[in-house]
Amino acid sequence: MQTKIEKISPLSALAVNIIEEVSGNDIDFLSFREKLSYANISRADKQVEWKSARIAIKSALDCISLPYPGFFKDENGKSHPMDGYGFVSLSHTKGVAAAIFHKDMPVGIDLDYIREKVVRLGPKFLDEQEMDFLNNDPALHTIAWSAKESIFKCQGKRGVSLKNNILLEPFAEGDSLIKGRIYGTEFSDHHYQVKVEREADIILTYTVW
Repeated sequence: MQTKIEKISPLSALAVNIIEEVSGNDIDFLSFREKLSYANISRADKQVEWKSARIAIKSALDCISLPYPGFFKDENGKSHPMDGYGFVSLSHTKGVAAAIFHKDMPVGIDLDYIREKVVRLGPKFLDEQEMDFLNNDPALHTIAWSAKESIFKCQGKRGVSLKNNILLEPFAEGDSLIKGRIYGTEFSDHHYQVKVEREADIILTYTVW
């Protein structure tokens, strides 16, 4: 997947970084609290992933002319701006990091590689009716996993099961938009739309409005 910065609307933008390309960038823009968090990451590869995701969110904010406020994680592991304004979601996988920001609406983003083993894992994160239309296809299973992860990150609370509480409507490979909802929890019948992008063997999904 190529490095890109995309303005979704005047209030929202996303960025995708190739980690190797930004690993040498400076981090002077980070808040003092974030610099402490960065210094406390013991593994060098995890440090680079963490840093690359923050560079991505700064790029997204620059795209819509907003300052970088610094970010912190709440008790559920969801990131929030330190100034209390806006919503953010971060993701990284091998070699790639991504971030999305919206000034007014919760967001979720996810990156995943297509792998054969995701089909075997299907029963752990898919409802039976979802498995019926995914047809043992690794690409479709990866899209489903990633879309559910984006929805999970968007709602931002622990205790929501990908299998039992997030249901996707049928979709096919090549569809650029997936619909899903959270049910069976206090978030019941909360509906989501998820944008899907594929480049080679990488799937990118993120919530839209």
